Amino acid sequence: MRIAILSGKGGAGKTMLAVNLANTAGNATYIDCDVEEPNGHLFFKPEQITQKEVYTFIPTFDATKCTGCRKCVDFCHFNALAYVKEKPMLFTEVCHSCGGCQLVCPEKAISEIKRPIGVIEKGKHNTINVITGILNPNEASGIPIIHNLLQENHTSLTIIDCPPGSACPVMESISNADFCLLVVEPTIFGFHNFKMVYELVQIVNKKCAVIINKEEKPFSLLDDFCKENNIPIFAKIPFQKELAESIANGSIISDNNEELKEIFQDILHKIGKSL
Repeated sequence: MRIAILSGKGGAGKTMLAVNLANTAGNATYIDCDVEEPNGHLFFKPEQITQKEVYTFIPTFDATKCTGCRKCVDFCHFNALAYVKEKPMLFTEVCHSCGGCQLVCPEKAISEIKRPIGVIEKGKHNTINVITGILNPNEASGIPIIHNLLQENHTSLTIIDCPPGSACPVMESISNADFCLLVVEPTIFGFHNFKMVYELVQIVNKKCAVIINKEEKPFSLLDDFCKENNIPIFAKIPFQKELAESIANGSIISDNNEELKEIFQDILHKIGKSL
């Protein structure tokens, strides 16, 4: 079972939920797909860490074979190639590594080279596999790293900590998820962003439920929206100063708070019944 944890904005509690669901389950795999700012490892503090570099492939041009026919430039729908000073010029930031330019070159003047864009780290926290994607600074897209993360061999229960928001990296992260949990703050801003990520989940036809985090009092807009759209609310986690301080200190709260541990156990139970 693969459970994806999403939120419409950063700071809603997505990683907190993902870390504690994996910790509560015990024999599980936690995958941090928030490759621009991964922080699940700050809670798990994994040991026995191994690292693997992730590459994309970009074209390189043999000037002795290139005749300047421009077929590669005309083919590239992403405008990653331009014809400058009688030779192709590559803009690596927008290259999608599709390999099409190499296929259309009549002179076989194009080959591919590896370009490192980040790493995948794997470690252990007790019985939990902790897998983290880390995107190199200044890279335009972490999607290739997320794709690699989701190809790893995992335990029967996998918790996927998605990037915040509803852009392409999020869609990649939930591509093979069995269930999506949408973490939302009960505020106007949190509700606005929640609706965007809910729309994404609907587009890709994923089963989902809502976790309301940091609730101080009922928020009728959110409750009514979930009721009108038949979205189950699996849990409401109260706002507590002590809880916030514990999380800020990098603690796994399900280790020290029995009431919250029961909430996380109940969430896992409800997901199991929904599938």
